[in-house]
Amino acid sequence: MYIEKKIAVVTGAASGIGRAVAQRLAENGAAAVAMVDMAEGVKTAAQELASACPQVSVAAWVGDTTDPTFREAVFDGASEKFGGPVQICVPAAGITRDRLSAKVDRETGKHDLYPLADFRLVLEVNLIAPVYWALEMVGRLAEQRKASGLKKWSPDEGVQAVTVMIGSVSSRGNRGQVSYSATKAGLVGAAATLTQEGMFHGARCCVVHPGFTDTPMVRSMGEELIAEHVLPHTHLGRLIKTEEIADAVCFMVGNAAVSGSLWADAGWQPTP
Repeated sequence: MYIEKKIAVVTGAASGIGRAVAQRLAENGAAAVAMVDMAEGVKTAAQELASACPQVSVAAWVGDTTDPTFREAVFDGASEKFGGPVQICVPAAGITRDRLSAKVDRETGKHDLYPLADFRLVLEVNLIAPVYWALEMVGRLAEQRKASGLKKWSPDEGVQAVTVMIGSVSSRGNRGQVSYSATKAGLVGAAATLTQEGMFHGARCCVVHPGFTDTPMVRSMGEELIAEHVLPHTHLGRLIKTEEIADAVCFMVGNAAVSGSLWADAGWQPTP
C-alpha cells in the first residue's frame, strides 16, 4: 500500500475520526504520523499511539489549523523531526454551528437569519483550512521536484503524495446545517480541482464522506435526537465506528485507481 514508510499529517487528531485515522495509518505501516489539534488532548493521544505502535514515529502539535503560520510550522517540524517530506495529508479537523438558516422571532415577528460570523467560522475551519493543508503538501512537493530538476510527473515514478478530505453525508443537504453542508459540499469541488492540478507533480486528492459516526461531535446532538432522526434512516441501525471511517480513508490513500468520493454512510439518507 502507498501508506507504507510514508510520513503523514492528520488534523483533528485528538479524538473522533482524526484520531482513528492516525491509528490506522500507523497500523498500516506509516513511518511517522504528525497528530495535530487545537486540544491539548492530542498530546495524550500521540503518547498512546506511540505506545501502541512503537515502530512508528509519532509527534503532536497543538494549534489552530486555520492559522497559516501554524500550518507551515507543522510541515517544517514534521519534515525535520521525521527526516523527510509529508506525503499523506488527512485534514480531518471540523466544527459545526447548527441551527435553522432563517427563523421568525416569536416575540417581535421579525426574521432571524443564521449568524454570518458562525458561517464564516465554519467556512474557515471546514473548507479553507483543509484545502490549504493539502496545498501546503503539494506546494512543498512541487518545490522539491523543481530543486531536483524534475518537471511534469511521470506514472513510472509512482504517486508522490495523497490528500484525503473528510466530507459528510450532509454535503447532500441537511436541515439545520446550512454552513456545515455548504463546506462539506465545497470539499468535493476543491478535491477535484486539486487532483487535476496536483497530478502535474504526482499528488492525488479525494474525499471520504462519513455518515453519522460515533464521535463527540455527533454525540453532542443528544441520544434522543440520534435515536429518532438518525438511526432509523441507516442500514446498520447504529452509529458508524470511527475505525470504519479510518479504514475507508486508508483505502483511498492506498488505492491510486480510486478517485473522487467514497461514501461511508451506512445507507443514511436525509429526510425532507
